[in-house]
Amino acid sequence: MPYAHRPVLLAEVLHFLDPQPGEIFVDATVGGGGHSAAILPRLLPGGRLIGLDRDAEAINAARESLAPFGAAVELIQANFKDLVRVLQSRGFRAVDGLLFDLGVSSYQLDNPERGFSYQAEAPLDMRMGREQELTAATIVNTWPESKLAQIIWEYGEERWARRIAAFIAAARKKAPITTTTQLVDIIKAAIPAGARRSGHHPAKRTFQALRIAINGELDALQAAMEQLEQVLNPGGRVGVISFHSLEDRIVKRTFQRLSGQCTCLPGLPVCICGRRRVLEPVTRKPVTPAATEIAANPRARSAKLRVARRVLKEKDGE
Repeated sequence: MPYAHRPVLLAEVLHFLDPQPGEIFVDATVGGGGHSAAILPRLLPGGRLIGLDRDAEAINAARESLAPFGAAVELIQANFKDLVRVLQSRGFRAVDGLLFDLGVSSYQLDNPERGFSYQAEAPLDMRMGREQELTAATIVNTWPESKLAQIIWEYGEERWARRIAAFIAAARKKAPITTTTQLVDIIKAAIPAGARRSGHHPAKRTFQALRIAINGELDALQAAMEQLEQVLNPGGRVGVISFHSLEDRIVKRTFQRLSGQCTCLPGLPVCICGRRRVLEPVTRKPVTPAATEIAANPRARSAKLRVARRVLKEKDGE
C-alpha cells in the first residue's frame, strides 16, 4: 500500500522551530517525509536535512517524496536513540533544529500486515524496524504473566491489566496466540462488559503497551533526550510531538531539568544541585492541534508539541 502519513501540527512546527536558510536540521522520525518536505524549502539555499527512521519502508517512501530536494537531504535508517553516533558518522558535530514525531505512523496503523492495529486481522508483529527479532507474538506467548500485567499497566495505563494478562496466560496454554483478532477477543473477554460500553476500544491500551515494549520506545526517547545538550548548536531548537502522557512526561522533565530548575531542598542557603541552564522553553505549555486539524485528522487529537532552544555555548557554561 502507498505510504501515507499526514504531518501533525505542521504549521506550529514551522513556526516554533523556525528553520532558516543554511541551517542543518534533523527529522528524527522522518516517516513519509511530511514534516521534512515543509522544512526543507526554508533551509535553502545552503541548508541540509538529515532524516532518520527505524522503518525501512518509511525511508524508501521519504526517499521518493523528498527526491526533488536532491543533495539537500540525506536519509538514514536508524533509531534516534543513536542520534550522536549517527550524526558524527556523517561528519556533523551539532545541528540547528531537531524534530521528533513520536509513536506509530498512520501507514503503520493502516497497513494490516504490520500488526499494529486492533481493527484488522494480521499477524502479531508491531515491530517498527523489521530487522529486530522481538515481536508482539513473542511477548504475548512467552513472557511471564506478571511481566505482561506490568507492561500493560505501566505502558498502557490499563486498569484491567492483571485480568488481561491472566486471560492471555490461560489462552496461550491451549494454543499460541498468533493474530491481532485473537488477542482482541481475549482482551474483550477479560474486560467486564460494563467497562467496554464506553470510552476507547477495549484493546487500545493493551496494544499501545505491547507496541511500546516491543520497540523500546520510552527508553529510546529517554536516551535521545539525554543527547540534546551534545547535538544542538547554540540557539538550536528541539521540538517533540508526543501522543500520550508517558512520552510527554519524559520530554517535560528533560526540558525542565535542562532549563536549570533547581532541585535543592527549600531553605538551603546556596544551591548545591549543580543544575545549569542548557535549554530555555520556547513553548511555555504544550501546543495542541486546532479544532479544524482534529476534524480533518482525528488521530491528531492527542498530539502535544513542546519546543525548547539551546542557550549554552559549551558544556561547562558561559
